[in-house]
Amino acid sequence: MSDQTPQTAQNENNALFNMQRVYLKDMSLEMPHAPHIFLEQEGPKVDVSINVGGQALAETVYESTITATVTTRINDKVVYLVEATQGGIFEIANIPAEQLDALMGIVCPTMLYPYLRANIADLITRTSLPALHLAEVNFQALFEQRLADAAQQAPAQPAAEESGLILPPGMMRQ
Repeated sequence: MSDQTPQTAQNENNALFNMQRVYLKDMSLEMPHAPHIFLEQEGPKVDVSINVGGQALAETVYESTITATVTTRINDKVVYLVEATQGGIFEIANIPAEQLDALMGIVCPTMLYPYLRANIADLITRTSLPALHLAEVNFQALFEQRLADAAQQAPAQPAAEESGLILPPGMMRQ
């Protein structure tokens, strides 16, 4: 028999997920070949990489981050290099451990990504170059790919040792 009151047990079963704050954690712009690059007539090649990170800040408070690196080149010359990290603080409680990974790897980045896209587009527009609008990202597919990559890199771990948490480097859980 449990010594919990029915109200306490009910409160423990109520899942809580709430975005507390969204903020631009870091942003940098480099234009190493300006102003000469403005004279180029050829169209640029754009490379984008996206990384998801996060960490526990307190018992029910987590930080989720998305970092995008955008490198635009004409031939071998960099037109601009933008690196931006969008952060968010989330209150998460009473979520099963096996669901926390997906929440931090899919749901939180999906909520933060529109802010990141807007900040990058605004920064590039301020360079006087044509605007760049990042494409939508399927964070579920990225999460599943990270799971598959991690499974290939760490084969045959006993189930008792698995935490269920598979996140990119820099992502920590307390």
